[in-house]
Amino acid sequence: MTDTIFVNARLIDPVAQTDTLGALRVRDGLIAQVYATPNPDVTGIIVNCAGNCLAPGIVDIGVKVSEPGERHKESFRSAGRAAAAGGVTTIVTRPDTQPAIDMPETLEFVARRAALDAPVRVLPMAALTKGRNGAVMTEIGFLQDAGAVAFTDCDRVVTNTKVFSRALTYARSLDALVIAHVQDPGLSEGAAVTSGKFASLRGLPGVTPMAERMALDRDIALLEMTGARYHADQITTARALPALERAKRNGLNITAGVGVHHLTLNELDVADYRTFFKLKPPLRSEDDRLAVVQAVADGLIDIISSMHTPQDEESKRLPFEEAASGAVGLETLLPAALRIYHAEMISLPKLFAALSLNPSRLLGLDTGRLRAGAPADLVWFDPDAPFVLDRAKLKSKSKNTPFDGARMQGVVLGTWVGGTLVSEDI
Repeated sequence: MTDTIFVNARLIDPVAQTDTLGALRVRDGLIAQVYATPNPDVTGIIVNCAGNCLAPGIVDIGVKVSEPGERHKESFRSAGRAAAAGGVTTIVTRPDTQPAIDMPETLEFVARRAALDAPVRVLPMAALTKGRNGAVMTEIGFLQDAGAVAFTDCDRVVTNTKVFSRALTYARSLDALVIAHVQDPGLSEGAAVTSGKFASLRGLPGVTPMAERMALDRDIALLEMTGARYHADQITTARALPALERAKRNGLNITAGVGVHHLTLNELDVADYRTFFKLKPPLRSEDDRLAVVQAVADGLIDIISSMHTPQDEESKRLPFEEAASGAVGLETLLPAALRIYHAEMISLPKLFAALSLNPSRLLGLDTGRLRAGAPADLVWFDPDAPFVLDRAKLKSKSKNTPFDGARMQGVVLGTWVGGTLVSEDI
């Protein structure tokens, strides 16, 4: 096959933590060579990056694709097109479907649909307990053999400590990754926003930020007991950060993520009762947001994800308390994350460590790197190009984004998976 050479590229290398002009050659789906000069004397199909950024493709953990059960909200085809448009080359899908992905047969169905319909890589997660009901753990070994890359009950917390500890112990014996949602359900049940003065003024039921800290403390204690591999899907409050830091310092096998909406929005954004801003966990205070951004910049929080959660119009066009939680984010993940780069709170190499390198490392993937031999999963983007988001133009079936009408910066110019161009607007 003819080589593809990306020239005049601003190479964003999250491993070396460099942002330099150079070039990159792709052959047979892999990165063949990285050049320190922007115009090397080589032949092949030339892609002139015109001084814009070329980075490893984004690996997005926690994407909901509503197959099986709610295909009208999102299918693998629409999610794949949305991912490609947003520079996401690998989506790691959640098992909170109808029915839940808790059996090898369901997992195999999902894998077949993804292989047929999605232009990007799709890695499925499986449920930790049957039906995500927190009572009986799934056949983790069989599901792992069928292709599950991690195990999670998503936003349903396993409240039975004995069940959760047994699942962690069994997962440890198989070196399986467990992903947990850290919210104390007794405190967070029925909450629509974060508790405080603003919630009281709006007359909305709130949940204290301590609900996150309490759940994380419980899980850390169980990690000390079991030694399992554990990832907290979303850390969104300052009060949870010291516990996370201590757990890492003590050598526990723990990582943490945060959704991009919690990095770029705060509790005041729900002022007009706009249900597109209703998330789980709810948006936090500005102090919490700034603390979490700093934790990402420092590497304490490892991963940024979209937490892509499609909801149809009927489930969002309701009073705030009754509306479904969640927002789509595959196409807005990169421009939203670039907000903290433009605010000079993080560098591009550190940002792509959280978007691409760290999730790849967590899952044992070779992606997330600009080096010879790595998969040629790449995103070419202009970090400074401005645009106004129009949700009607999103490729996702559902359009529930809090960024509708927002002024944003960062336009994806091309997305390649295994050296093949998958974005449609190039």
